[in-house]
Amino acid sequence: MDGSFNTILLASSALLLVAVVSVRLASRTGLPSLLIYLAVGLAVGEAGLGIEFSDYGLTSDLGLLALALILAEGGLTTRWAAVRPVLPFALVLATLGVTVSVAVVAAVAFLLLGADARTAVILGSVVASTDAAAVFSVLRRLPLRTRVGAALEAESGLNDAPVVVLVVLASSDAWGRTSVLEGLGTVALELVGGALLGVVVGRLGRELLARVALPTSGLYPLATVALCLLAFAAGQALHLSGFLAVYLAALVLGNSPLPHRRAVLGFASSTALLAEAGLFVLLGLLVSPDRLLPAVPEALLIGAAATFLARPLAVGLSALPFRLPWREQVFLSWAGLRGAVPIVIATIPVTEGLPGSERILDIVFVLVVVYTLIQAPTLPLVGRRLGVVDSGQALDVEIEAAPLEEMRADLLQVRVGPGSRLHGVYVEELRLPQGAQVTLIVRGGQSIVPGEHTHLMHGDALLIVTPSGVRDEAEARLRAVARGGKLARWKGELGS
Repeated sequence: MDGSFNTILLASSALLLVAVVSVRLASRTGLPSLLIYLAVGLAVGEAGLGIEFSDYGLTSDLGLLALALILAEGGLTTRWAAVRPVLPFALVLATLGVTVSVAVVAAVAFLLLGADARTAVILGSVVASTDAAAVFSVLRRLPLRTRVGAALEAESGLNDAPVVVLVVLASSDAWGRTSVLEGLGTVALELVGGALLGVVVGRLGRELLARVALPTSGLYPLATVALCLLAFAAGQALHLSGFLAVYLAALVLGNSPLPHRRAVLGFASSTALLAEAGLFVLLGLLVSPDRLLPAVPEALLIGAAATFLARPLAVGLSALPFRLPWREQVFLSWAGLRGAVPIVIATIPVTEGLPGSERILDIVFVLVVVYTLIQAPTLPLVGRRLGVVDSGQALDVEIEAAPLEEMRADLLQVRVGPGSRLHGVYVEELRLPQGAQVTLIVRGGQSIVPGEHTHLMHGDALLIVTPSGVRDEAEARLRAVARGGKLARWKGELGS
């Protein structure tokens, strides 16, 4: 092992440890960990330790792969039962909403910054979509109302796809010879094809994992993530939307009775963390600090247009057919976080050699840092003021699927949060479906084997064993009681 390789290994290990510690720091401050990773990249770059890096092509390729891994983790951990009711709204927001955002920001860039039409469209497209990594890392720590949280997660998983297709089209030679209708047709074709591909790969993968008994449990996480990446790579190769394909394939797999589910989700989460950390450190290395200061005025203007004008207008128009309460619309507007996606997408025109594209990258980099610092820490306060933070939904259900060929049972781990109405409910009053049983309660470090007259308290951790066939019903009942208390059914609470 030569000295240079050992140095690289040492630096990589140190950065990985920093990434792990950053997750803890981010959970305490409310800031997405991406800001810490960017700071690390800047610290070891040319303005810090003096490491020079300017390979935009490599950054773009690795960035797209990292985003695919992040989307895969997001799809695997998203509950279909929560997403299904808001999917029509999320689709409209991810298509019509993105179109509105692109048009508004492009108009601001064209009229106020004097950008040409092509540059304005690219700039509008780059900042139009919310970032899956930022949304997943920040919003999943908030006990949001189910509809609001699910809508944001679904939108962040879906809206990357049309933006990437639009930026690639605008950055290529096809821009000058493609009409608006032809461009829209190309975007629609790639999105529909990517969606179909993702669903097909997900369903085939679900059957494969259910029927093939692998020799060791450690192979199931690898196989699941590999199936997600297969959907992404196949989509890219077929000139379809690889991002939509990987998200939908992961969504199908994540809502299937996966063998060794907790191990699969843990591996996907760790892989996404590694991808996110490496991506942002790389982006921090790529950007030259000397170019950032002149880009601040333009970044503030474009960010203000995207945050205070384009995003609210996109949410408002998209919500018209669904009659969402104005409070939820305001929160959805403020929660349009941006992170890795805009910066990575901004490298695409740079790799294509488009004039002025490095300026776009600098503007987007500053915009992401400044507006993430403004929006992310204020989300809990804004959510509480608007009444979209549901203290009664402090129900954390984690599911471990036993090997299908052995037990066909799931282990549910439930925590009675501080606002949960599970407090004071007796075990028999849970009225779980036939076959589901509360087997253990951990309270204050002590283990209790419950009887039917044992009541639950804030801070309790429950272990519930349920047959796989009634797992969804058991989860729905638990969520219903967590929100409605003992009289959940009398109040019309069904847990959906």
